[in-house]
Amino acid sequence: MPNMSLVGLAMPLLLGELPDTALAAVHGRSERHSASVSAPHITPRPLLVTPELDEARGAPAVLPLAWALNLQNRELREEQGPDGQAEQDAQGEPADPGSEIIVEGEYGPPKSDPIAQINETSYRITQDIDNAVVEPIAYAYRDGLPVPLRDGLGNVVRNIGEPNNALNFLLQGKVGKTFETLGRLLINTTLGVGGLFDVAKRPGIGLPHRRNGFANTMGFYGVGPGPYLYLPLTGATTARDVIGSGLDQLLLPLGVGEPFNRLEFTVPYYIISNLDARLEVDAELERIDATIDPYAARRDSYLYRRAKTIAELKGEEPPEPPAILQEVEGTGDFADDPEHEESRSEGNSAPEPLAAVIVTRPRE
Repeated sequence: MPNMSLVGLAMPLLLGELPDTALAAVHGRSERHSASVSAPHITPRPLLVTPELDEARGAPAVLPLAWALNLQNRELREEQGPDGQAEQDAQGEPADPGSEIIVEGEYGPPKSDPIAQINETSYRITQDIDNAVVEPIAYAYRDGLPVPLRDGLGNVVRNIGEPNNALNFLLQGKVGKTFETLGRLLINTTLGVGGLFDVAKRPGIGLPHRRNGFANTMGFYGVGPGPYLYLPLTGATTARDVIGSGLDQLLLPLGVGEPFNRLEFTVPYYIISNLDARLEVDAELERIDATIDPYAARRDSYLYRRAKTIAELKGEEPPEPPAILQEVEGTGDFADDPEHEESRSEGNSAPEPLAAVIVTRPRE
């Protein structure tokens, strides 16, 4: 026959909390079958409190979503009043709440991602397409072309984007970086054989490639990012970045014309540009896929890096990186720690059990 203590444990999940008399009867019957085992008193404790109020109690209503074992003595339960709160002692100090942890926080989609459900659906579809089509093509491009040729094509694509970088540095009032970018363009177009070789970044010249664009200029002058979006083909972006990227792509076709407005130029240009961009983030995408929530990891890491870029353009202190970015990059609390690994291998890494986590405030 199954141990009746297991029946007592399962009853709260089906019928709610057992009366004390019934729980005592079950516990007593279990002791008669196994007198040598001293079972602890079991107190089912709810893990979630909803913002709706219980009219009878005037307190947050409790949903029996999950239960935990409270291995403390019955005295702690007897110290609690009928409303579930610990009575104060003679000095007016509240009783020890035990191992219960109360967390006040927000739940629901973050304010930066108001259409999270749609974005997450788009993310899953895009990832399926990436795994089936884009990733194999990107790997074939990486492995099929000789490294010097592939690097040369990437250099040409970056060199074509230098006029846009220089214009936006000028719009941001950064005259020095404007002339440095124009110098890169001149050196790599001439000495670098049309941009095939990045001569400007070599020692002795030292002009690094700096990306810029109209989205950065908009952010520099105080335009907010707007809602987060995850679009097919484009991927992670924001409303501001969509507009800025569109202006970037129109600059040469409208501002210069031939040959930048012809399909035989624009199609290869964008294919090579996107394949290089996909290979550039390949390792990070693998780390994101290994996180507990890949969609949130992709969103938060993108928004943080964009906020950091805008802050650095303004000369401001960059924001604190989110914890999930530390998980993606393997830094902070997620950095490899040999002592931690040794402790975990010895079975010492399990945290202390928590009796309850209570969320009491919804997001406005």
